[in-house]
Amino acid sequence: MLLRTRTTRVAAAAALGVALATGISGCAGDTPANGAHAELKDLPPQAFAERAATPGVVVLDVRTPQEFAAGHLPGAINVDVEAPDFATRIAQLDTSVPYAVYCHSGNRSAAAMQQMAAAGFTDLADLAGGITAWAQAGGTIVTG
Repeated sequence: MLLRTRTTRVAAAAALGVALATGISGCAGDTPANGAHAELKDLPPQAFAERAATPGVVVLDVRTPQEFAAGHLPGAINVDVEAPDFATRIAQLDTSVPYAVYCHSGNRSAAAMQQMAAAGFTDLADLAGGITAWAQAGGTIVTG
């Protein structure tokens, strides 16, 4: 009985290892609902600035409206990831265009990108270190 249990555990561990190595797991958090694979990037401020300046890229601030009003990146739109209507609001956005997503430090934007990827967004980039890193790098911040 001990041998059979141990063999079963070894076989289960091996199957799990193969599944993880090939990317087959029970988590669908980074695979959009439409079956396309989301491309999630974590960019330092300079690379994020280049992406944000690219025509067609939507700059998305996922902080609270109060934080947004106190200072945000030029051209950014505000959709609070912690608001109860976040899923409804992102459902109104074009899933096929590239997004440059940021928050204060990078935690909320990572959560927002996971939700966006699950909703079918395929090209998402996060500002590593958030607007804090942006400001430290000398990036422009606008108020209002």
